[in-house]
Amino acid sequence: MKATQRDFAATAQRAAGQIRIAFFCGPDEAGAATAAQSFTAMLADAGEKVELSGSELRGDPVKLGDEARSTSLFGGARHILVRASGDEAHDAVQNLTALIDSGEGDGACPVLIVATSATDKSRTAKLLEKRPDGLVAMFYPPDLRSLSEDVRRMGDAAGIRLGSGLAERIARAAGMDVRLARSEVEKLSLYLDASPQAPRTADEEALDAIGAKTEEDGFAPLVNAVLSGDAGKLPGELKRMRELSLNPVGVLLAFERRAAQLTQLAARLGSNGRVDQLLDAEQKAHRIFWRDKNDLAAQLKRWNATKLERLVQRLATLHRSLLGNSQAAELLLAQELEEIARFAARR
Repeated sequence: MKATQRDFAATAQRAAGQIRIAFFCGPDEAGAATAAQSFTAMLADAGEKVELSGSELRGDPVKLGDEARSTSLFGGARHILVRASGDEAHDAVQNLTALIDSGEGDGACPVLIVATSATDKSRTAKLLEKRPDGLVAMFYPPDLRSLSEDVRRMGDAAGIRLGSGLAERIARAAGMDVRLARSEVEKLSLYLDASPQAPRTADEEALDAIGAKTEEDGFAPLVNAVLSGDAGKLPGELKRMRELSLNPVGVLLAFERRAAQLTQLAARLGSNGRVDQLLDAEQKAHRIFWRDKNDLAAQLKRWNATKLERLVQRLATLHRSLLGNSQAAELLLAQELEEIARFAARR
């Protein structure tokens, strides 16, 4: 079966008991990862989490089937979370579905796959979309209005009353990343000692007190310097990244979100090349923020659809490198951003 962010909650809740393999994909990696986390909570007994990477499964396609049929160390329930890029897990999923169909997969634990740089048209998605025990969920980056509404709903669930302006500020500060937005709401709830039974009203002062950064204070200047090819600003932005102790993976997620946004815009742009006209329409539809308009225009003129596809793949590869080399993550990120900025400058 298939779902998008619009109907995911209802579809997943209804089908959680029968789903054995779930594939979360689309240009909104944050939304896909959050959905996988939500789906885990819907399982009757999620038990122990076993994490595998797409590169592991690409090198050993049999491993997924073996792990899914294994029992946990203490004999309890378990589930598998796979973080992959594109179709890295395809052969492993194909092997697992063959085991299930032959009856050898009885008792296999649920498998959740979060696949960056993949869509519901990918080979792995095609394996699962028509299976009664398979789920393919596609996620697109939210616009400012929809994420602001989500933030207000998060606040309601946490016992925080959020005005529309404050919810929008949290959404912008999170760089349109639902995970970061949820983190801000949770911190705000703790700070205000709020709960659904004892709700509190949040204000700008409370948000400032928990240290929420605005987009201008966070990732946006570095993202724009690199993707706009503004090599002169890059050293200063990298220095600021170190001084503010910005998390390398968090910074990279901001690049992944912007690359996904540019990919969507490039697809809408097509062959007419009227960037300003497109961005005017996107702003009126509240799909982009007015402050981002000039930067998006500069970046769309430097990155076409083909180059953006390669950029997304490169960022996904870097993401895996950062997770596997946390001690050197800051250095790896800086080196790669310099390469990308030089490429953008040449264009």
